[in-house]
Amino acid sequence: MERRIIHVDMDAFYAAVEQRDNPELRGQPVIIGGKPQSRGVVSTASYEARKYGIRSAMPLIEAYRLCPQGIFVPPDHSKYRRVSDEIMQIFQHYTPLVEPISLDEAFLDVTGCQRLFGDSLQIAQGIKAQIKSQLDLTASIGIAANKFLAKIASDLEKPDGLVVINRENIAKIIWPLSVQKLWGIGNKSAARLVDLNIKTIGQLARSSPDLLAKTLGSWGLEVYHLANGIDERPVIPERDAHSIGHETTFSQDIKDQEYLTRVLLEIAQDVGWRLRRAGLCGKTVTLKVRYPDFKTITRSHTLSTEFNQDDVIYQEAVKLLIVNHLSQKSIRLIGITVSGLIREEQVKQQFSLFTEKEDKSKNLYQALDKINIKFGRKTITRARLLRDDEKNKRSDEI
Repeated sequence: MERRIIHVDMDAFYAAVEQRDNPELRGQPVIIGGKPQSRGVVSTASYEARKYGIRSAMPLIEAYRLCPQGIFVPPDHSKYRRVSDEIMQIFQHYTPLVEPISLDEAFLDVTGCQRLFGDSLQIAQGIKAQIKSQLDLTASIGIAANKFLAKIASDLEKPDGLVVINRENIAKIIWPLSVQKLWGIGNKSAARLVDLNIKTIGQLARSSPDLLAKTLGSWGLEVYHLANGIDERPVIPERDAHSIGHETTFSQDIKDQEYLTRVLLEIAQDVGWRLRRAGLCGKTVTLKVRYPDFKTITRSHTLSTEFNQDDVIYQEAVKLLIVNHLSQKSIRLIGITVSGLIREEQVKQQFSLFTEKEDKSKNLYQALDKINIKFGRKTITRARLLRDDEKNKRSDEI
């Protein structure tokens, strides 16, 4: 049986939640990220703001330059996490094979549940209807035989889209697209391919694998397979995952170390929350950076005890960035992964692993998560994890 994979991507998620909860923001260019004079980044922007060229991970000061009339709103991660949990519960109604990618997107393998809920198209329609009726939000969904094609499909008719890619239409739909639609192909990699007269996914699919490997390194073979619709990666629920991570691709190359550490803070919060939600702890933090020339570097550090706290993840990632001098060149992509995962219950059974300080820290995070979920506002959090604009003062400390 051919796999049926669904990719669900919420439409301008953070901004949509704020517009839903504040009618005055509806129809307005909303930029989530805080005050424009801060050194932060755009978490997301409403579709009204995107018309001005504003994109996720863009410096807030640049967003203000493009859209000074925009409404800049500080992110409320606690609320977004609560809504994200409600979305994931909808997914779990249809299949246990749910792989969250971030708070606002996930892959679902519905191959084995079509007898219960109908074919993949009917399941996708049901998911969209539930998200709209229960949460008053919209999602764009892609359906295909693998993750890559489903991801491409979900992006084709945003917002509120639903696209199916199958054997009959794959060449018609994805081959005319720019090579930059392929994961990992940025401006500089695309320029290298243009020099070879490769501008579209179709042209890349018909290219020589050896030539692509020579041009892009080992990733060349990966994108060759993707361009031909080949992607065997399974959908892995977080409870079964060997690692949990998140990464951000910048709209422009970044060298500012302070700026990069603030992005790492956002990523660490996301990864920490997902670990705790899945009931997992890890031992190893891996920092990943990709440069404009497509060179990718990873550096890891394994701790002596398991962890799932945001600040531990953040501190280790920043150390890896600084100690390894990874920000001496401009960076195109940055990400954090936590691996060496085990269940929290297993950690708790190993009492020798905990000092009194570590035990209090874990209990504190459990309490904070419960309070923030219940009230839906970031009323309680660690001061070090607050954004500058939320503290109403500037701090240059890492």
